[in-house]
Amino acid sequence: MDDLLLQEVDAELAAKGKRVYLTWTDEMDTTLLAVLVEHHNNGDHAQNGWKPHVYNAAIRNVREKCSVEITKDNIASRCKTFDKHYEIISKILSQSGFGWDWENDKLLIDSSDVWNRYVEANKAAACYKTKVVKNWDAISTIYSKDHANGDGAQTGVESAQVPPEQVDDVSPELPQKRQRTGEAILTMLGDMKTSFSDVLKSTEPLPLPQVTPPAEILVVLQVIPDLNRCDMLKSYGKLILNERLFQALMELPMDMRKEWILLLNDS
Repeated sequence: MDDLLLQEVDAELAAKGKRVYLTWTDEMDTTLLAVLVEHHNNGDHAQNGWKPHVYNAAIRNVREKCSVEITKDNIASRCKTFDKHYEIISKILSQSGFGWDWENDKLLIDSSDVWNRYVEANKAAACYKTKVVKNWDAISTIYSKDHANGDGAQTGVESAQVPPEQVDDVSPELPQKRQRTGEAILTMLGDMKTSFSDVLKSTEPLPLPQVTPPAEILVVLQVIPDLNRCDMLKSYGKLILNERLFQALMELPMDMRKEWILLLNDS
């Protein structure tokens, strides 16, 4: 079924009621996330959302594998839930005393005292003590890069709205008198002196390069399946010192990250 027909089905479902309510099953989540991870790795996940063809691919995949009709709005709503899971869980995992239970798909907590202290300062996390969140590896793959980029990152739409620099109108005046070589050199030296003096007088701080916080790097390492503590600490020590290495790690799919980390540690 082509993309146009998918859009027509989407509109038809939405027209039957003001909103299409849907109960998501584990199978549907897994099927949806498989599509999102694939397109995320292909660069189809922009700062301001998914590209249109990603929704069509997800709708088609869920229909074929789960025999359920979903819409773009259903997907957008579910993505908000995944984003909320990542925001809360990754923040918890960045703190001492917490880990992730890959077998039971929930948090590992050192003690009740650790949890109580955390929840006292983070009320929204209270329901996550025993909450099962499946597909954490896929969720962290998709959303960790978004949060690392930060809310202040400029989207493609915002970039397009930046007005171009104004170019001063050049009036068709008579050509200026040609300067002698000596005069031209003196003028150039004067301009250089003025520019250098302006730089020395400037009190504005130089902009610092964007650096991913160590806590964010630690969360990304913690969600890599079967990565032992020793290898995690070795790679952590390298990644916090080299932003390019961390960005290289984030470009890899989850199933390749452990092998890459081990190669990095041996280098």
